[in-house]
Amino acid sequence: MSDLARCRDILGDLVAFPSVSSQSNLGAISYIAERLEAAGARVEVLEDQSGQKANLFATLGPDRSGGLVLSGHTDVVPVEDQPWSSDPFEMVERDGRLYGRGTCDMKGFIATCLAKLDVLTQAARTRPIHFAFTHDEEVGCLGARSLVEVLRGREVRPAMALIGEPTNMQVIEGHKGCCEYTVTFTGAEGHGSVPDKGVNAVEYAARYINRLLELRHALIARCPEGSRFDPPYTTLNIGALKGGHAHNVIAGKAVLEWEMRPVVWEDHDFVRREIASYVADVLLPEMLQVAQQAEISTEVIGEVAGLVPMEENAARDLAFRLTGANRADLVPFATEAGLFQQIGMATVICGPGAIDQAHKPDEYVSLDQLGQSMAMLERLGDSYGGR
Repeated sequence: MSDLARCRDILGDLVAFPSVSSQSNLGAISYIAERLEAAGARVEVLEDQSGQKANLFATLGPDRSGGLVLSGHTDVVPVEDQPWSSDPFEMVERDGRLYGRGTCDMKGFIATCLAKLDVLTQAARTRPIHFAFTHDEEVGCLGARSLVEVLRGREVRPAMALIGEPTNMQVIEGHKGCCEYTVTFTGAEGHGSVPDKGVNAVEYAARYINRLLELRHALIARCPEGSRFDPPYTTLNIGALKGGHAHNVIAGKAVLEWEMRPVVWEDHDFVRREIASYVADVLLPEMLQVAQQAEISTEVIGEVAGLVPMEENAARDLAFRLTGANRADLVPFATEAGLFQQIGMATVICGPGAIDQAHKPDEYVSLDQLGQSMAMLERLGDSYGGR
């Protein structure tokens, strides 16, 4: 069987696990673990508190610090209300493309790693190659956040990470962070004719939004010199505001969903500090004057650091050697890469498939892209293992 045929079969197996973020990923993790163990890897399955989700961390080669992590997430986005042409969890091949949920984002990369385990085992003879396959990337990088904390506490730690997100096999050295919040405003209902007798949660949410929009202008002014991002500054987005019942009822509850995409983590700290001060010093005292039960609570959906472009980046340079590329770009979407960088690892993103196909009905990855990904891993024997 050819490597490409083996990869196609493995990807079909992975797609068949409906590892939507709202469901368990244990089936996919068990399948991956079995293949890695058969290749001689030392495998750890790290379950979360629910026992329904798990990260996998595995190592080929010597038990020492250094080496490269090949990383990807096992969860996929939902398929409900999407007009698929075929069963999204049964991979279908048409015209050189493999269709199915997760083929592109990002089980395709995981399949190429498993299909090339023989080569990777040889490449790991002198220094280790690690595998990090996570849960819940699509809902806040929850799995990677817990995994990097485990790695942070170990004396033996990898030196580099390659995240196989779909980039059309282009080398990517940077992206903004992604921080998502849900803020709940609890006021006091009453008749609309006497607004001073209640606490209108929607009005206070609107004032909160206005403060965020003021901070948006401040973030533009804080734009780092020479930033290569588009736009070059940290952005704020108001995603949704829900609240109230009728025209003549003071709204007792409102829920605001918003996000921030920081260029540098200092911008995240600035916004969080400023908005918390506005709540504590202005909004909440006013609300409590009328209703003792008034409250503003913030739920952190996810706070994921961006991947900061670095002048010196051993992982990027390795990706250049493996792909033949001579330049690295930035992308607008967020990944788990910044989490690995935060614990001192040189990090790069490069993987098969186009991000334009991710999260859509009839998601696909081309056989050509999978072939390029496997060729990259094949070259590890010369560019990595012998050094």
